[in-house]
Amino acid sequence: MLDHLIASAASFSGDVDGLFVLITVLVGVWFIAAEAMFFWLIFRFRAKDGEKAQYVTGKEKHLKKWINIPHALVLVCDVVIIVAAIRVWVTIKQTLPPADRTVRVVAQQWAWTFADPGPDQKLDTPDDIRTTDELHVEVGKTYHFLLESKDVVHSFFVPAFRLKQDADPGRIYTGWFKPTKTGSYDILCAEICGIGHGVMGALLVVDTPEAFQAWEQAHAAETPAEAASATESTPAPAAGQ
Repeated sequence: MLDHLIASAASFSGDVDGLFVLITVLVGVWFIAAEAMFFWLIFRFRAKDGEKAQYVTGKEKHLKKWINIPHALVLVCDVVIIVAAIRVWVTIKQTLPPADRTVRVVAQQWAWTFADPGPDQKLDTPDDIRTTDELHVEVGKTYHFLLESKDVVHSFFVPAFRLKQDADPGRIYTGWFKPTKTGSYDILCAEICGIGHGVMGALLVVDTPEAFQAWEQAHAAETPAEAASATESTPAPAAGQ
């Protein structure tokens, strides 16, 4: 449903959308019901000519069912939302499916740099492909990303993937995604990180297998000299997910 408003391009983005729809429906139904009852009571028991407005405390026994029953139903809805939210959280944050490819994502004021493992599919080797503000991935492949920050707190945010992960300096975060649709999607920083925060954007390009192979072949030979110096500046892993 939400993909009509914003593209849905990753394997778990539909799960996040479904959770938002569930919360919106459940909360919306109760909001409308509460407001309707509120205004009906005001109208029904308002002061009239020769008759005072009725006032109840809510403690009267014959009225308590109108409080206790909705209260119990709201608690049931809360449990449904919590269970659904935990299932989505486990899918995205606690599950790490085997990777077809691993990339490194580095945030710094105010740019994103990326390292693709290149033809040997191993990071920190001479054939790594390093890019700035543009990340290429292959549709249908499961990616692990190693996220780190060089200076302040940033947040790796890909709206079309429904993916957001903070990055604290000195730590490396491992996450995953699986793009399901080709196209170009925004990468944003979702944590205010300084005066240039608003322009800290990048592009995530999801290629077909043929287009990705062509991109890899075209760029693999351009960066071997840069790989060694970049590897030296990469901090050792300090933490996982």
